[in-house]
Amino acid sequence: MKITKMHGLGNDFIVFFDDGASQFDVTDMAQRLCDRHTGIGADGLVIVMPSKVADVRMRIINSDGSEAEMCGNGIRCFAKYAYDRKIIDKEVFTVETLAGIMTPTIIAENGVAKLVKVNMGKPTFPAKDIPMDVETDKVIDYTIDVDGTSYVVSSVLLGVPHTEVFVEDVTTVPLTVLGPKIEKHPLFPKGTNVNFVQVMDKNTVKVRTWERGAGATLACGTGSCSSAVMAHEKGLTGRSVDVELYLGTLHIDYDEDGAVYMTGPATEVFSLELEDVTC
Repeated sequence: MKITKMHGLGNDFIVFFDDGASQFDVTDMAQRLCDRHTGIGADGLVIVMPSKVADVRMRIINSDGSEAEMCGNGIRCFAKYAYDRKIIDKEVFTVETLAGIMTPTIIAENGVAKLVKVNMGKPTFPAKDIPMDVETDKVIDYTIDVDGTSYVVSSVLLGVPHTEVFVEDVTTVPLTVLGPKIEKHPLFPKGTNVNFVQVMDKNTVKVRTWERGAGATLACGTGSCSSAVMAHEKGLTGRSVDVELYLGTLHIDYDEDGAVYMTGPATEVFSLELEDVTC
């Protein structure tokens, strides 16, 4: 089995093609291969598959073995993998995901994908759709209690649920302590990704993310998109925002029609062949 290690601004994945004939236990496989001490190390698996409803299908399996509906950094790695290996022979194509059909656009140089722009769809705001157990059509500046301390949060569904906490300085946030507590807060029956957002100016935000099912990651594509959307909804930024992450920047456009576009890099680290994926 041939695999490729890739990352989108530090959010790293083990990527491989599966024609659907194999009977891999992807939960077990993710837990073993993504372990950073006894495996290869990654935030999750990205599986490239044939599709009956789009040009190609993507599955995202988190490092804990759970399956995610979508992943922004993952789909950029997916798109580069599919394009560079000629699985897809066009620069604009459709991808089947559990969050719906996504459309990446490859920005290539000498036949190699350098950047990927993805139409991430439109955000969904009603609490029941996120889902969040409150009764409101838009969760903006809602106060929740975490271990006796009040936090003001805003939540949105953009493929997967995201909750934003706006702070003065993201570097002082106890990410690995507060992140999992909000992720599993009783108000979120399916859990939530958690983004801590610092507004730098009208065109720039800085984001640190605790991902549902993966923990603290160096970057989160859907989290960056959700943070940009919510910053605009709160009147803190314009519709075009640069999101500063640990290792670089994603550019997010939140169009007047509600569609969200993410543009950023995807990087291939190495490829190898596993002799036995069952051991």
